Amino acid sequence: MIAQFPDLWPALPEIFMAVAGMALLMLGVFRGDGTTRVVAYLAVGAMLFAAFLTMGYGSGRVVTFNGLFVMDAFGVFMKVLVLLAAALAVIMSLGYIEREEMARFEFPVLMLFATLGMLMMISANDLISLYVGLETQSLSLYVIAAFRRDSNRSTEAGLKYFVLGALSSGLLLYGASLVYGFAGTTSFDRIASLFAGGTHPSIGVIIGLVFVAAGLAFKISAVPFHMWTPDVYEGSPTPVTAFFAVAPKIAAIALFTRLLIEPFGHLVHQWQQIIIATSILSMALGAFAAIVQTNIKRLMAYSSIGNVGYALVGLAAGTQEGVRGVLIYMAIYLFMNVGTFAVILCMKQKGRMVEDIKDLSGLARTNPMLAAAMAIFMFSMAGIPPMAGFFGKLYVFLAAVQVELYTLAVIGVLTSVVGAYYYIRIIKVMYFDEPVAAFDKVTDDGMNAILIGTSVFTLLFFVVPSPILNYAATAAASLFAG
Repeated sequence: MIAQFPDLWPALPEIFMAVAGMALLMLGVFRGDGTTRVVAYLAVGAMLFAAFLTMGYGSGRVVTFNGLFVMDAFGVFMKVLVLLAAALAVIMSLGYIEREEMARFEFPVLMLFATLGMLMMISANDLISLYVGLETQSLSLYVIAAFRRDSNRSTEAGLKYFVLGALSSGLLLYGASLVYGFAGTTSFDRIASLFAGGTHPSIGVIIGLVFVAAGLAFKISAVPFHMWTPDVYEGSPTPVTAFFAVAPKIAAIALFTRLLIEPFGHLVHQWQQIIIATSILSMALGAFAAIVQTNIKRLMAYSSIGNVGYALVGLAAGTQEGVRGVLIYMAIYLFMNVGTFAVILCMKQKGRMVEDIKDLSGLARTNPMLAAAMAIFMFSMAGIPPMAGFFGKLYVFLAAVQVELYTLAVIGVLTSVVGAYYYIRIIKVMYFDEPVAAFDKVTDDGMNAILIGTSVFTLLFFVVPSPILNYAATAAASLFAG
């Protein structure tokens, strides 16, 4: 069958995910909510198998579906990260949704369909397919943000995300219509060839690009389009917040990077100043606004905004080294954030979830292993060597320095120092404050495995960094090959 329809081969992971999602939906409908755990494990299996199919793609760049869909080494790298993040998020959510009476089979199915949208986003090669992938992801995310129907906070989070998400979609569509009107095409390849010949972009194309960039900046929580993030992170169920913080961020950064480098790569001087300004604002807000937070989920929201700012430093460089830095940063970001949210999901006292930073007081004495894991993640996010987070920031700052964006790199280093305050404050609370109440013992084997795996990766990344560094270099090179 593959031989008869070779154009389907690059999209095989997406086709498999779509079929698996519909099959699991039917399974849940006919068997009821009692199958939630089975559906969740099958969803995880589907994601991991899709990752296997993605890694088996090989090399080279293939464009299919009449130019709407592209597959290359960049797509492989980012899709594997997204699928791994989504699978870990589903595993982490199981205990929570059963304990909080949210165990409905639709939950893992919605996460599966959201992940499908993310894969489509990463392989978008046209403004139309970009929008279809983005909305496939967003519609599922709106629902799972408000999935806890008996909670006013969760309902409010879903409503805020939906309203602001609709606004961002409108901005993106308006920008896409301007690009189409003034460039005469929505195809990434045709837009790239149009400007490769030295054609001076019209003001309409530039304005359209600004609107498209604004729509995508909302999806990555970049300032000044970050306003939804703290409220949605705090109000959503904790495993949903963990999912939001990792998989959609990686997919949106991948889409943003492909959009700016491939079709608009020749207009780097037009969009570079926008990315620089957004990066500086995101790093500054993420560093200073998080200092006063007392809720750890809200703190992680501002941390996420700051992390996006650091990733944008690499993108602002507009070079192959810059994109490589972004890829390395997002790979490390995945493990740091999944591990941190795994610890947050373990913050239970007598079966009740707690979210205040002061609830971590004395954790080193009541649960030394959990405290050690959290300390590793906090040191890494602060960018303290030899933790993985240090190397993530190092490569994006080096890329900025190579193209003489010295001011951007210096601001990045300074905001990183400011941000280190609130990360290290958490370590101080765990190790030097008096214990308030012990957390419940972690009995979930899946959660323990995630905590151990992410801690080891974050702590020992410097021992064998070459696999990720080399794959990131290959992925970045494929984006510039055309």
